[in-house]
Amino acid sequence: MSDQLSLRLRLRDVIRGLWREVAKFGVVGAVAFVVDAGGFNLLVFGLPGVGAGPMASMPVLASVVATAAAMVVGWIGNRHWTYRDQRSETSPREVVVFVLVNLAGIVITAAPVYLSRALGFDSALTDNVTRLFGWAVATLVRFVVYRRYVFQAA
Repeated sequence: MSDQLSLRLRLRDVIRGLWREVAKFGVVGAVAFVVDAGGFNLLVFGLPGVGAGPMASMPVLASVVATAAAMVVGWIGNRHWTYRDQRSETSPREVVVFVLVNLAGIVITAAPVYLSRALGFDSALTDNVTRLFGWAVATLVRFVVYRRYVFQAA
């Protein structure tokens, strides 16, 4: 087999592996997003026709609570499915880095809500659009850090 063909086969395998990882990370992220967005909307806006949620006057705190719940979903899904082949026993370092990255993600997701509320925008649409922006940025940060520093091969 030529070196060029061997290199192409290795490159193909790396790309396939990365796409599988991205797809799994995306599925876990989608489930976590439902927990995050759904939780936030229930906490702030309540059920349709029932009235405001229990944290209607605290949307930034509601964002923190919802994102923290999604963090738990992300931990379980990524640890036991996305990165199951790259992990060993849970180490304290792994947990600390995961929590720190997710605390940063909480800030990244809540900051746009804080800013939009400070500017006088307080509708469900503006809250969700700003959270979506923060969530997208936080997701990119999480993907890079999870694969490089959190769920490392033993």
